[in-house]
Amino acid sequence: MTSTPLYIYPITAFVFSAIALAFGMPLLLRICRQFRLYDKPNERKVHMEDIPRLGGTLFAPAMVIGIGAAMLLMMLRHTSSTPIQTSSLVLVCGMFLIYLIGVMDDLIGMRASIKFLVQFVSALFMPLCGLYLNNLYGFCGIWSIPVWVSYPLTVFIILIIVNSWNLIDGIDGLSSSLGMLSLGILTFLFLRLGVVSYTVLSGSLIGALFVFFLYNMLGKVERGTKIFMGDTGSLILGYTIAYLTIKYAMDKPEVLPARPVAILMSYTLVIVPVFDLCRVALCRMWRGKGIFEADKTHIHHLFLINGFTMHQTLCYIVGLQIVFIALNSVMFVLGTGLTWIFITNLLIYVSLIFWLNKATR
Repeated sequence: MTSTPLYIYPITAFVFSAIALAFGMPLLLRICRQFRLYDKPNERKVHMEDIPRLGGTLFAPAMVIGIGAAMLLMMLRHTSSTPIQTSSLVLVCGMFLIYLIGVMDDLIGMRASIKFLVQFVSALFMPLCGLYLNNLYGFCGIWSIPVWVSYPLTVFIILIIVNSWNLIDGIDGLSSSLGMLSLGILTFLFLRLGVVSYTVLSGSLIGALFVFFLYNMLGKVERGTKIFMGDTGSLILGYTIAYLTIKYAMDKPEVLPARPVAILMSYTLVIVPVFDLCRVALCRMWRGKGIFEADKTHIHHLFLINGFTMHQTLCYIVGLQIVFIALNSVMFVLGTGLTWIFITNLLIYVSLIFWLNKATR
């Protein structure tokens, strides 16, 4: 039997996940209309109509179908690789908690402190199963770091990534576009390493995001075809990206081959949502407000306040992420250290925010 190209498996996961979500979405929209499960407009939101917000509840079921289809193909092709490993099983446990709290928040609303507590417990699953950031690859002169530092640092990073994707989900298509971009590159990176497991996971989520993106961007309110992903979707997206980026950044040659670009790519693929979360949180603390207090200071709000349309804002922010990916890759190839790359990224982001704030004033 001829060997099957590895890219067939993430493509299979993508196709079946997309099909599953495409079949499930019309039913979900009918349920939302029947029980009036809408995201209602208020002073901190940019939409003006009642729109269903449970699109993300289909992500996990669609991913299961996509992963299952890829696993079945693997068994039929008698491949030695399987997409189920110990850390993958732990991801399922953490994702179940994330999924549960997301659904509850979308349906009845949850206090930010309770959501954060559940996120914290979910984040603990990763280092407890041996998945943690153990090497900074020379960033700020730091290389290998001890376990007692790695564990809390990993949990902290997971919480930042999960919440950054949750909070960047403020306009149509933004969270899903950034998610598909990051997951697509992660799929490519893991394929280069010859690891099927993580490509199947990322491929299945890309499939779900792609179909959701079409409903979110092209759906019409008057026809009842427009929907938001809600907290369920953004939390699952953030948790999955946190898992995959930490897996790629972890220095463990017996699992993944050594790669100097590991932490740079992992950091770069989350840079825009994470920078925005950190900036907003620091500004809120500076003003004496709670970091969970909602406002209109995120990067997409700044673009909108300055007169850009929602689609223009989407293009500019996704374009900013692409610029960071291209710039960091070129700087790394030219031999620039990780610390200087980070400083350059920070200066670009701060300059953009300064310009947006100055234009607003």
